[in-house]
Amino acid sequence: MKSVLFVCMGNICRSPAAEGVFRELVSNAGRSAEFEIDSAGTIGYHAGHRADERMRLAAEERGYRLESLARRIESADFHRFDLIVTMDDDNFRDVSAMNPGSGTDVVRMCDYCEKHEVAEVPDPYYGGDAGFYHVLDILEDACANLLKKI
Repeated sequence: MKSVLFVCMGNICRSPAAEGVFRELVSNAGRSAEFEIDSAGTIGYHAGHRADERMRLAAEERGYRLESLARRIESADFHRFDLIVTMDDDNFRDVSAMNPGSGTDVVRMCDYCEKHEVAEVPDPYYGGDAGFYHVLDILEDACANLLKKI
């Protein structure tokens, strides 16, 4: 089984969306039994909350269900997951600094993009609705290519 953890700052926009997109792609490929998929944040401020309503609505329009509850990444995650996928450079630095050398690979989500030339998945929280759809565009691109490479 391959285990993948998606990480952003608060775990209410980008990482739960990445989890939902990747989960749907894995399911559509008939590979659900091969994967453990989860998401977390580098801060615990939103722990226990559902994904931001604007992200849930945008995701639902595209057929993705965001059902996870926000949580903070913890040291046990480096032993539980094979791959930790971060949304931006700050997340990458924060998660890399936590890595105890467990053999877990910490990577950037946008390294898997082929259609979008972006270095980071932007945080849509303080912007308008279009930002949530733009994040989904990037995640659909990156998650599809991540699945191909696994």
